[in-house]
Amino acid sequence: MATAAFKKKKFDVNQISVGSNLAINSFFWIYTALCVFPLLLVIAVSFSDEKTVLISGYSFWPEKWSIESYKFLFNDYMAIVKSYGVSIFVTVVGTAISLTIMTMYAYPISRRDFKHRNLFSFLMFFTILFNSGLVPFYLVYKQGLHLQNTMLVLMIPLFVQGFFVFVIRTFFQNQVPPALIESAKIDGAGELRTFFQIVLPLSLPVLASVGLLVTLNYWNDWFLSVLFIRDDGPQTIQFRMYRTLLDIQYLSSNAQAYSAIMQANPNFTVPSETARMAMGIVGIGPIIFLYPFVQRYFVAGLTVGAVKG
Repeated sequence: MATAAFKKKKFDVNQISVGSNLAINSFFWIYTALCVFPLLLVIAVSFSDEKTVLISGYSFWPEKWSIESYKFLFNDYMAIVKSYGVSIFVTVVGTAISLTIMTMYAYPISRRDFKHRNLFSFLMFFTILFNSGLVPFYLVYKQGLHLQNTMLVLMIPLFVQGFFVFVIRTFFQNQVPPALIESAKIDGAGELRTFFQIVLPLSLPVLASVGLLVTLNYWNDWFLSVLFIRDDGPQTIQFRMYRTLLDIQYLSSNAQAYSAIMQANPNFTVPSETARMAMGIVGIGPIIFLYPFVQRYFVAGLTVGAVKG
């Protein structure tokens, strides 16, 4: 009885103590607040009066409500609509083609019976470590491919991204049973039929996760537009916001231009601070609405498809 009384309890490595549970939850609540509060501040300032912001500073609740910053941004309404159309087209088409290419590249190098999988894995990994540099990159697309001022130049450079290829490859290796592929072969299915009818339907979590990240890359990109798009070319919403920001900075720093505008409209105020915040809301709006639809796949896809050393 004495031995039984003093018998040690088995330690469960998966058990979390009350203190650890409190610390972990506190950390994530603080981290969530650090992510959410800046967004709320941006929204509040974007609906604030410019003069009030300059006098009183930023606040989470506008002292004086105003939509002048949005009126300033949407002054040329049709241009904004056109830019949204360009961004949506580039993002949707670019993401679809990118996922198709990367999954079709990742599938062979995930197969152990593919003879050259190590070579092709190395070539893809090499692109993560090294790039050609900005000048050769620019010359290839402008003078070699003659894609300047086209939508293709906004999509092609982001078609294949090495890190995502390895995420998808690892998912295929871990979550697609080789026995299932062998069964498909026995039933007479070719490689393409096996890939599209068996492998892809099992890969929805990683496709949703990588697809969201690729979508963010396309939607938020403005640098390719700066390099290759002229004034008469297809302008994405991010590039148009960038150009608008430059115009605001020009008006704020050029006293002659600003005074000329004031003579024409004495009540006009350049919404520099509030317009910057409104640009952020205009730029991220569609992505915020998209995320809830893929959120349930996002964590699972990245966790299972994480690249292992």
